[in-house]
Amino acid sequence: MIVKELNIKGVYEIQLMPFEDDRGYFARTYDSDIFKKHGIDRGWVQENHSLSLRKGTVRGLHFQYPPDTETKVMRAVTGEIFFAFVDLRKGSPTFGKWGSLVISDKNKKLLYMSRGCALGMCTLTDNCNLSYKVDNCYASKNEDVLLWNDPDIGIVWPVREPSIISKRDCNGKTFKEFVERCGGLVL
Repeated sequence: MIVKELNIKGVYEIQLMPFEDDRGYFARTYDSDIFKKHGIDRGWVQENHSLSLRKGTVRGLHFQYPPDTETKVMRAVTGEIFFAFVDLRKGSPTFGKWGSLVISDKNKKLLYMSRGCALGMCTLTDNCNLSYKVDNCYASKNEDVLLWNDPDIGIVWPVREPSIISKRDCNGKTFKEFVERCGGLVL
């Protein structure tokens, strides 16, 4: 595995290094020693699987308030997915900034996202299966969503109009509303 921090502190691209032969390949998708070496090993408490059937499906930008914030490590089992993440950590030098990464079954990358970031995704192919670990249990009472296409954040999405998006995600808070409400996440 090659671990590289992205433009937001605590968000990493993890490149898998599969062993390939005429049968196919073998790849380690998690190694506690490698994660510890980079200071990103967590006590994973849940593993989730998500299926998005149609290209252009948008989900997010989702996050949870403290004490229920989550670290996530995500892997595309099938398909190709564009991820966008926004730093919501009050006092962070990248507060309000965003970054992105495309992960797929072909490029064999993982996305590791630390607590205090909002996460959104857009499927770039049909039938995207996403598997991800989290280090905190889901807490619906403490969950929120930012508007996926908020111009104040300025994420450059691969679609202008999603093929599928939930009503909840269409009605997310703007970043300005989030800041007015709480000023940012204090972890």
